Amino acid sequence: MKDKPVTNPVADQAGFYREFAPPIALRGHFQCVWINRAAATSGGPVDVVPDGCVDLVWRGGRLLVAGPDITVARPVLAAGSIVLGARFRAGAAARWLGLPMSELVGRSVDLAGIWSARRLRDVVEPIADTVSTGQKARSLLDGIAALSPPDGSPDPVAERMFAWLGEGLGAEEPITVLRERLDISERTLLRRSHEHFGYGPKMLDRILRFQRFQAMARRSPRASLAALAAEAGFADQAHLNREVQSLCVMSAGAFLRQLSR
Repeated sequence: MKDKPVTNPVADQAGFYREFAPPIALRGHFQCVWINRAAATSGGPVDVVPDGCVDLVWRGGRLLVAGPDITVARPVLAAGSIVLGARFRAGAAARWLGLPMSELVGRSVDLAGIWSARRLRDVVEPIADTVSTGQKARSLLDGIAALSPPDGSPDPVAERMFAWLGEGLGAEEPITVLRERLDISERTLLRRSHEHFGYGPKMLDRILRFQRFQAMARRSPRASLAALAAEAGFADQAHLNREVQSLCVMSAGAFLRQLSR
């Protein structure tokens, strides 16, 4: 059966998208900051694929928490609109926000729904008063730095989980290998995973394997799906296609076409 046509671009392919290292004051909590400016002549929904991460997002005058996803999210961007974000380091969001990530799976929540609106006013209002994208980004980062808790460093177990599964453990039972490396019980592993990633370690492993496939596809756009599947750690091309369909609601072939737009 032929792939169904997909019209939504992947978010970082829509308009202008760049990632930057966070300022020194935020590096203990955030892995990167980013800017996404929609094309001036077009807007609409974009596809944000699961990546195992949590972001603070400034969009439409609101500061949101984009929780962990288990399938594609499709926010709508107005033509020419600017979206700013700060991506938490693995294991940092739960401590920074003061709640488990299992409460935010598949959701974008106004930070005012987690913290008091009064606490956020000094962050959001200065952003609205600026003109250029650079000024808005600097204002957002200054506000986030002011909000940061004194002890928001990432959970070390969650950091290692994310790093090792991201690299690929190269085993038939990666979760068993992960538990042995961390020297923790299966119950503790499951609890820490839900707290810091929103779901269990098997789902995290699936998402990070998909992310390896995506990174390889970007580096080698002419590679075959079979070669990419093997390199990323899928059992075969059919396994790859099932996983991309589940996580992105499109076939692997359609996803590759999105990346090449």
